[in-house]
Amino acid sequence: MKLGIQVAPIKLAMPNLQAIEKEAPVAVRSRPFSATTRLVIQWIAGIAVAFGLGTWLVWWAAYSQHQFVLEEIRAACQRVMPETVERCADTVIIQRGGSRR
Repeated sequence: MKLGIQVAPIKLAMPNLQAIEKEAPVAVRSRPFSATTRLVIQWIAGIAVAFGLGTWLVWWAAYSQHQFVLEEIRAACQRVMPETVERCADTVIIQRGGSRR
């Protein structure tokens, strides 16, 4: 039984070789920065990240506290004057030194 597979003949001849001149080795510096420079860069990057994260945390804490205070004011106004909650809340916020929405 013949499967019909054809095999290409094997080439035994070697390809033509070309002589290549050796180039002068180029001095490649494996580390672009010294250890001290890398340490300084790492410190600066760490300080920048810590400053950014700290700033965001302070902003978030102030915003959260502001929202809790507004909720407390609205809840108190709801208990005292349920028909005019918004007006009561605006008045209390202005009296406490805040600004209107």
